[in-house]
Amino acid sequence: MANRNEEIVYHLHLRKGDVGRYVLLPGDPGRVPLIGQYFDNPQEIAYNREYRTITGTLLGEKVTVTSTGIGCPSTAIAVEELRMLGADTFIRVGTSGMMQPFMQQGDVIITWGAVRDEYTSQQYMPLAFPAVADVDVTLALRQAAQKRGVRYHVGLTQSKDSFYGQHEPQRMPVGRELQERWQAWIQGGVLCSEMEASTLFVLSSVLKARASGIMIAGGSHQDLDRLLGTAVEAVKIMIERDRAAQN
Repeated sequence: MANRNEEIVYHLHLRKGDVGRYVLLPGDPGRVPLIGQYFDNPQEIAYNREYRTITGTLLGEKVTVTSTGIGCPSTAIAVEELRMLGADTFIRVGTSGMMQPFMQQGDVIITWGAVRDEYTSQQYMPLAFPAVADVDVTLALRQAAQKRGVRYHVGLTQSKDSFYGQHEPQRMPVGRELQERWQAWIQGGVLCSEMEASTLFVLSSVLKARASGIMIAGGSHQDLDRLLGTAVEAVKIMIERDRAAQN
């Protein structure tokens, strides 16, 4: 196991200087180059296991996209190691299942908090601790969605551990409990379901980093362009705000 003094972090195969302060976090390694094409001068830095990293620039600032793989355990590893390397602003970018009847396929969901329906984050903080996003990053995502004219919602996501536990609960021994919990999330107003955001939010609080999430209900090429373009626009907004705050 690598420690913090080693030059290359164990899982991501990255060194200090390889990543920017701002990092976009898709789950799928295949989406890393799709996001990287929005950068100026993108270069693939490393690809190990589910972790693929491209770094480039936006508005002259170094920025990075790193895939996390599916689920909270691999996401926690990615965020831990990226934070060791100096990253401090994270945006989860991914697809999700919509949960409210007023939503449409292709809608963008900006998450200010997450239901901790998973166990990885409990290795960091007790379940009573909320999984909440950073206000500034969340507002930047909303501004980006407004600027690009996309249909969006701001609210909660449910982060789960089992894909098939959600989609085929009837064949699970605990199916009745799963279905009752699912209806509770819907009745409580949760907008979407995915598998990474809650651990990202809790871990970012612990590591003194900023994080938020943007998901989309759907997966067509047009949907992804809407999602990825909005996420990149939010990073530009954050860069400009951070620069203004320094002056």
